[in-house]
Amino acid sequence: MRHEWIFDVLEDLKTYAALNGLQDTAAKAEEALRAARAEVGLSMVVEPHGHSLADGSGR
Repeated sequence: MRHEWIFDVLEDLKTYAALNGLQDTAAKAEEALRAARAEVGLSMVVEPHGHSLADGSGR
């Protein structure tokens, strides 16, 4: 999956923020992780003809 790196970056940011007393930033990083997981999940939806909605070929 081409988007996996973003999860690593957001996890690192969340961990750093939590360890350094940046609780609001840690919470926002968690929120961003949830949003990214949802969006990447949507990009994995494949239409009947085998085209991914993410690459625009399914339209």
